[in-house]
Amino acid sequence: MKTCFGASKSASPISWRSTGKLQRTLACCIERSGVGLHSGKVSKVRIWPHLAGEGRWFDLHSNRIPASIDFVEKSPLCTTLLKNGLRIRTIEHLLSALEANGVDNCRIQIENLDGEEEDVEVPILDGSAMEWVKAIEEVGLEVAKDTHGNDYKKVAPYLNEPVHLSRNDSSMIAFPSSNIRISVGIDFPQVPVIGCQWFSSSLGDDSVYNKQIAPARTFCIYEEVEKMQKAGLIKGGSYNNALVGSRSRGWMNPPLRFEEEPARHKALDLIGDLSLFARSGSQGLPVAHIVAYKSGHGLHGDFGRYLRSLLSEES
Repeated sequence: MKTCFGASKSASPISWRSTGKLQRTLACCIERSGVGLHSGKVSKVRIWPHLAGEGRWFDLHSNRIPASIDFVEKSPLCTTLLKNGLRIRTIEHLLSALEANGVDNCRIQIENLDGEEEDVEVPILDGSAMEWVKAIEEVGLEVAKDTHGNDYKKVAPYLNEPVHLSRNDSSMIAFPSSNIRISVGIDFPQVPVIGCQWFSSSLGDDSVYNKQIAPARTFCIYEEVEKMQKAGLIKGGSYNNALVGSRSRGWMNPPLRFEEEPARHKALDLIGDLSLFARSGSQGLPVAHIVAYKSGHGLHGDFGRYLRSLLSEES
């Protein structure tokens, strides 16, 4: 049994500690195809089992792009990886499902069926993470091993002191905790049907995520759709893959799956974005109580980079 890297021996804001589990991977390949939310193009994703200690990474025409905060490009309304001119967009829902269900190591092969080779997008499916969760459950997981047949201990980042980051009226703060808890607040006063809402839950096991968070769909404001389309966004958006709320007409495509479905979806996004803090098959989501208010992919990325800077100071 091996450990990819050990916990710091000195006091630091973050310590890598064993979770008491072994790194895992998929028992078999899974595949899904669909339209991209922003590009409107059809892509196919195959997720393959992979070696312990390798982590999660994208395979785009035999080019390796790690699912790491080091390669996150700031982009509107989604999380994007960029390496050597190759770009993969809207990765957050897939990574959220993989992180929450303990798929620590996997190769994510992606191809655009419409011919574009340098800019691809993960399918939006129904706008939630449920299709990815179902795919994982269909094949199951197994202990990951390296080329020599060794298994690896799974470690996670534990916070030893509060960490805070804010931008204008958006903020994130993480408190030391013995388990993972996520509290997310949003505020859309211009859209009364959304308004101000909160969702908070401990993530004791994947069943909490799979039942309470994964089904929550992405959402948008009806009166802003045309503006976003003119900006080259949500070309593949529809009533089948997003909740649409209007300032004056309420929900355009009810019913909701949860009363606070938009806030739950923000929690889904947060898990996917912070999964990018993982390295070498570790857990990416910090063991902490993470509170996010009016946050988005940009702030999530900044928070992940800030956590990475704390590790740099540690070393």
